[in-house]
Amino acid sequence: MVAPWAACEASLADFGDKRLNARMPQVLSALGNHPHISIPAACNGRAEMHAAYRFFDNDKVTFETVLAPHAQKTVERMRAQPVVLLIQDTTEINLSRPTEPVVGVGDLNSTRQGVLLHVMQAYTVDGTPLGTAWAKNINRTDGQLHVPQARKKRDRKCKAIEEKESFRWVQGLRTARELAGRLPQVQLVCIADSEADIYECLAETRIEPGTNAAPVDWIVRGCQNRALANDDADGQNHKHLREQVLGTKLLYTATLKIRGRQAKTRIDRRARNKARESREAHVEVRAATVTLRPPGRPDGDLPPVQVNVVLVHEPNPPAGEEPVQWMLITTLPIDTLCQVRTIVEYYCARWNIELLFKTLKSGCRVEERRFEHVERILPCLAMYLTVAWRTLFVCRMGREFPDADCELVFEPSEWKAVWSATTRSKPPRKRPRLSEMVHLIAQLGGYVESKTNEPGSQTIWVGLQRMYDLAWAWDSFGPGATDGH
Repeated sequence: MVAPWAACEASLADFGDKRLNARMPQVLSALGNHPHISIPAACNGRAEMHAAYRFFDNDKVTFETVLAPHAQKTVERMRAQPVVLLIQDTTEINLSRPTEPVVGVGDLNSTRQGVLLHVMQAYTVDGTPLGTAWAKNINRTDGQLHVPQARKKRDRKCKAIEEKESFRWVQGLRTARELAGRLPQVQLVCIADSEADIYECLAETRIEPGTNAAPVDWIVRGCQNRALANDDADGQNHKHLREQVLGTKLLYTATLKIRGRQAKTRIDRRARNKARESREAHVEVRAATVTLRPPGRPDGDLPPVQVNVVLVHEPNPPAGEEPVQWMLITTLPIDTLCQVRTIVEYYCARWNIELLFKTLKSGCRVEERRFEHVERILPCLAMYLTVAWRTLFVCRMGREFPDADCELVFEPSEWKAVWSATTRSKPPRKRPRLSEMVHLIAQLGGYVESKTNEPGSQTIWVGLQRMYDLAWAWDSFGPGATDGH
């Protein structure tokens, strides 16, 4: 039986083959119902397993064609929102297989193989995930990893932005701009971390060329203390961005919760990648409007760009800790204190995409899928992006709409089976609240009821797997087999 959510997300599939279109919701349902186990174990029998592998082995089934129907559904969900945050980020998908290397996979570094996955995920302003609006993968098979660093640096300076890996950030912004043209009633704000602090991104036009469409807004966390444009004839007295904003008046102070993290690599000394403990940071917030001086480029001149900047600065960090400093470069207005606070709040939502990557790797275990060729792993990766979104969507809906009818998210057989298994009683005639059912599902995943902590994504994804098994039993030979539900 195909799960209703899977049937909905795959309903717009178009592989140019009716059999593949019909197969996709079946495979999505099987993998989505049991994302933490192997594909053979998730499928219902040998025939279904072979059908799933034949699906991924078809040349028409690619990363792009598998993701397309979910992306279209994401746009439909975006259409109902006044403001949508489009958060971009990149993660590594480690596909290292010491004994059985994956055919066609490139390098992540000198010891690991895999691909880069770049995702633009849509969220409401309160953090409810709407789905993946756009994504791409980068497979480094050109051997550039082993080129001497000095030569790579020299070559990089001579390349146009379109020839660089960093072009993915510009592509994401252009996709957001195109979506803004299609959704004129929705304010779209594209948000990216410091890797997107590329002048070509900042200089990119905000309106789809050749149209009168709505402009896209963006927030980029700056990592470069860029020079500012001025009227000095000799060009010797340029001011710089950080000092300019620090010299403005203090607007307000705030306390931020800083999440701990592990160092990405032992040799990476950059502050943004170092290990840190969870803590509270007391920060000062300032804002200014500036005009950036363009850097030189071998393929042409770039124009000066006027932007707004919000600086979130921690003046007195604890001993041994890197100070918090967010230099948020944006097109959003900063005329009022409320507008400045909104920019900081929007950027704080960026951490949600880290939860997506965690769910994709730990919950869906995409790095453990044992395909022999990278071209078969990539469409599977796109499918698990949909599965990861579904898990986080259920988690968030339970928090944001606790009093909603549980059938807003769950089928009758799903909530009734969970209710019977967890409470050891018959399902009530009045349908339970959504929050109540999410908590019961989380208990199936190991969540211990608490007044201070809500269920997290890990207990939710484990609980959902057990829920699907219980619902299957309910429909197959339980009350659902005879009562018409």
